[in-house]
Order: sequence, then structure tokens, then C-alpha cells
Amino acid sequence: MKMDFSARPQIITENWCAWQDFLTAMPSLVFVVTGWKSNGKENACLQSWSSFMGSAPAWGGTDDFFCIMPVSRVGHMYQSLKETGCCVLNFPTYDIYGRCIKTIGNNEFDTDEITAAGLTAEKAMKVNAPRIKECFLNIECEFMWEHDLSEGINGTVVALKAVNICMDSDRYDQSKLGRYGKTGYLYQIDQPTNPETGEKTPVMVGTLEINESIAWDTR
Repeated sequence: MKMDFSARPQIITENWCAWQDFLTAMPSLVFVVTGWKSNGKENACLQSWSSFMGSAPAWGGTDDFFCIMPVSRVGHMYQSLKETGCCVLNFPTYDIYGRCIKTIGNNEFDTDEITAAGLTAEKAMKVNAPRIKECFLNIECEFMWEHDLSEGINGTVVALKAVNICMDSDRYDQSKLGRYGKTGYLYQIDQPTNPETGEKTPVMVGTLEINESIAWDTR
């Protein structure tokens, strides 16, 4: 039986995230945003809750790929984006996820955040930002625009355009490691909560399992 929820269920009291996020528990891609701080130190911000989309000449547009990403105005990443106009999106696999989490605690202004987390910074090809060597996919991006989510909050949404993509060849070859399964993309799953009982599952990280193909018969 379907249930409707237009307001926060009383049983969901956590306020560090929107109650709708706990209710729907939609998975979102995990990646680390990297750039340079104004003092020349590495910046690294573990990220999800973002979307990716492309445009194409068939739509009357250009052949481009974009990321729409929420950013806190009080963090180093927002400052870096505004100062340099670029960043890199680095996609980890499960075996290095623990090190990516350490970027949260090693985030002082005078810290090389990639190095402090036990990861390796390398030079990007097209933008003035470091890449994470251990990540199987790096998307180098230019900052396009920002737009407030709502009035009076510290968060904003930014649009980024990809200018270079670097991917491990064993990942884009599906007969080898591929992009999916236990060795592919990671997805953040934020505390799935039962809105009637309050039963919750801890914050998790998941991977994507591919089902059998379904024919695109639109008739």
C-alpha cells in the first residue's frame, strides 16, 4: 500500500539532512572534488547528491557533458572554484573509499588534503587543479554558473562543464574490470529510514548490479 508524506514524519528527528532523503534513500554517485586552495595546498571534498547530463548536436546544442553539484559557501571548495574557475571530479572504487573518507577530517586550510588522506595528487591535463591518481575516472571541469537553492542557506548549486575525461582503460572495457559491480562506481545511500517505526539502516555505500537488457520496443 502506498503512503503519502507531505511533511516530516515525527519519528524522523535527525536534522543533518532533509527528511525526504532518509525516506527515499535514493543512491547518488560518490566522487571527490579536487582543486587548489589560494595558498597552493590541495583541496579535496567528498561529494554526492549531484547529477550528470550531456547535450548533443541532435538536440540543437553542443557536444558537451555537465555536472550539477551542490556546494557549501563556507567550505574551501567553493572558494577554490570561485578563484580558479575549475576543479576535477575523481571517482573512487571501494578499495580506496576509506582513504577518500579521510579527506573530511584532513581539511584544514594549511593541509594538502589529497596527500593527508593517503592518496596521490597528479597534474590535470586541461585545468589548473590536481587529480587523484588512484581514482579510475577523473573528469576535469570548468566552472559555469551558480544558483541559490533557497533563500537564507549557505548552500548553492553550481554547474560544471567537462573539458577532459581520463579513464582507466580496464574500466571502459566491460570484458575486464568495467564501470559497474563491486569494482566500479560507488553510490552513497543515506540512512534508509522507516517513517512509521523509525527503524533505520546506517549510512552505506553501494555498487550497481546490471540486470538483463530489456528491448527498447516503444510501440
